[in-house]
Amino acid sequence: MIQRYGVLGSGQVGQVLAKGLKQHGYQVMIGSRTPAKLAEFGKANGIATGTFGEVAKWGEGLVLAVAGPVAQQALEVAGAANLKGKVVIDATNPIAKEPPEDGVIRYFTGPNDSLMERLQKAFPDARFVKAFSCAGNAHMVNPSFPGGKPTMFYCGNDAAAKQEVARLLEQFGWELADMGKATAARAIEPLAQLWCIPGFLENRWNNAFKLLRK
Repeated sequence: MIQRYGVLGSGQVGQVLAKGLKQHGYQVMIGSRTPAKLAEFGKANGIATGTFGEVAKWGEGLVLAVAGPVAQQALEVAGAANLKGKVVIDATNPIAKEPPEDGVIRYFTGPNDSLMERLQKAFPDARFVKAFSCAGNAHMVNPSFPGGKPTMFYCGNDAAAKQEVARLLEQFGWELADMGKATAARAIEPLAQLWCIPGFLENRWNNAFKLLRK
């Protein structure tokens, strides 16, 4: 069982997940290209900080929480050797730099492609699991909704890696929906587009998905 998680990404998602991991009993280190900008966050939350390379080397498992367009570059900076054999929770989405159209964010991937598949191909020795990409950061840890536990859709090629991530997701308070292999990221990543529409059109960001079964 993974005890040490390194978080790659200093933005809101990275900070929320780093705090959540610590809250749930994990050892945590968070990284940035420029670690100095995390100094205040690290001091306030008792979380160690470092470069992408330092964090990737230290972590038994990793969380990738950077902007989609720089995801592969961030992993290259972290170092392929530091990723080898490790679970990498991929919270990214392939959001393009262009503005949304009628509330729909633009992606730089197509319907038969996904960012996680690209990352898995670029780093074949890492064990990627797509998770957290279909949720708003305010509800990634201990989500609370009137309709009960929301559903986290996740996928990946490595069964043992998915078991590790499933355990973490349950600790964080999610209902789980294993969508299978990495190919399923083609369906999971666009959920962020759907999730964002009420936010951009109506300023409603307190949403989550729920899979109903019969």
